Amino acid sequence: MPQTSSTFRQMPAGIWILGFVSMLMDVSSEMIHSLLPLFMVGTLGVSVFMVGLIEGLAESTALIIKFFSGALSDYLGKRKALAVCGYTLGALTKPLFAIASATEIILTARLLDRVGKGIRGAPRDALVADIAPPSMRGAAFGLRQSLDTVGAFLGPLLAVGLMLLWANDFRAVFWVAVIPGLLAVALLLFGVHEPKPHLGKKRTVPVRKESLSRLNGDYWWVVGIGAVFTLARFSEAFLVLRAQQGGIPVALIPLVMVAMNLVYAVSAYPFGRLSDSMSHSMLLSLGLVVLIAADLVLAINDHWLNVVLGVALWGIHMGMTQGLLATMVANTAPSDLRGTAYGFFNFIAGLAMLAASVVAGLLWDNLGASFTFYTGAGFSVLALGGLVLKARRSTQARMTS
Repeated sequence: MPQTSSTFRQMPAGIWILGFVSMLMDVSSEMIHSLLPLFMVGTLGVSVFMVGLIEGLAESTALIIKFFSGALSDYLGKRKALAVCGYTLGALTKPLFAIASATEIILTARLLDRVGKGIRGAPRDALVADIAPPSMRGAAFGLRQSLDTVGAFLGPLLAVGLMLLWANDFRAVFWVAVIPGLLAVALLLFGVHEPKPHLGKKRTVPVRKESLSRLNGDYWWVVGIGAVFTLARFSEAFLVLRAQQGGIPVALIPLVMVAMNLVYAVSAYPFGRLSDSMSHSMLLSLGLVVLIAADLVLAINDHWLNVVLGVALWGIHMGMTQGLLATMVANTAPSDLRGTAYGFFNFIAGLAMLAASVVAGLLWDNLGASFTFYTGAGFSVLALGGLVLKARRSTQARMTS
């Protein structure tokens, strides 16, 4: 405990503020996202396949745009301005959900919201890496992720309370979600001070052959394993729909996401600190084992106890792996190419997310929910096999050198 307290005290203020910015925006987003699949299927009459397509397009858009925003932040040498633009766009899209009367409006709102996330994501992660001391980088990413995830369970919790208070009025809840989004923009604008760029450094375009050749094999391996992770872990909208199948009342379904994000928030920082002293491949492998268990539990049946257990295991997996992958990108990329490195990582993950969510929706509509989660477990086993193979090759290389 004393060591943890010391780490908290040594953490730069900018990391804490970025964490609270993420928390407020996640409160805003999750108030909507924890209800949106139910709103689309129940109110607008959208099929599960279309939910998967919209979620896949939205999340992949965010990840793909991170590529361009990350490269741009490296070229400009500035991260904060792009992050402010992204958070502002995200906040301004929230009213569209409240007025939506057709699938097209929901799709437009989700895409614009995720464009904002894409613009801010890579520059923000690069800003965390710039601010945090190298010896505390894993803890810094874990702390920001923990605060981000606090918002991700407070948002659904607020959604539950307001749905009960206002008799399942989706649109009223969506309007309230605008407020924390605007607060996040204000806190970032006035609370975060960006480190000064290195003087005298020649400005170059990051996305060119000479620059990309500096991203070595270790970095591209992280990109590849991150893509397989994304294939194995499709959109969380399917967790919400699985909860609905279990007969949980509509107003209480966001509590499922509260449970997942509470576990995620509690576990992200300790696992982030652990990643500073433990083999990254081992921690990733353990995270995949937990994801396999989550998928199998969710596939077996839709009883609410099974759903809660599966979702909690999903949250532990997220806490073990998400900050770790961000740390691994930072550790394998040159400091002046971090934005570009996060951008490429998220670009590939975005393509994988689109494929995973579309396939999950098709499987759900045609073969049932259980088959969807069994397929996710199968992809997790493939990713685990890749990690084991990589570890064996590394061990053999050390023995022969």
